[in-house]
Amino acid sequence: MAGAFRRWVKAAVRAAAVPGLFLLVAAYFVLHAIHGERGLRARERHEAILIEARQALAEAEAERDALERRVAGLRGERIDRDTLEERARGLLNLYARDEIVIPYPPDRRLY
Repeated sequence: MAGAFRRWVKAAVRAAAVPGLFLLVAAYFVLHAIHGERGLRARERHEAILIEARQALAEAEAERDALERRVAGLRGERIDRDTLEERARGLLNLYARDEIVIPYPPDRRLY
């Protein structure tokens, strides 16, 4: 009786060995497909970084466009006199007595 039981256990182990090994290999690949270096979680992190980079790019482009508009007023055959006067007075720190000066905080400077 004990011999028959042993044979049955050996046959069951042999029959389950290949599918069990396949399940372990499949579980390994599924785990790495989700949590691995190039898995789904890593993709989410990279997409978040990409969104932040695109926002920073949009801010930098908006700042560049604003600076280009200001510079365009100081270049060319026709100079915008108001822009030139504003810039010169700001750099030289010269203001008339009847003018009101509103100081900007360092992070909100015009130029």
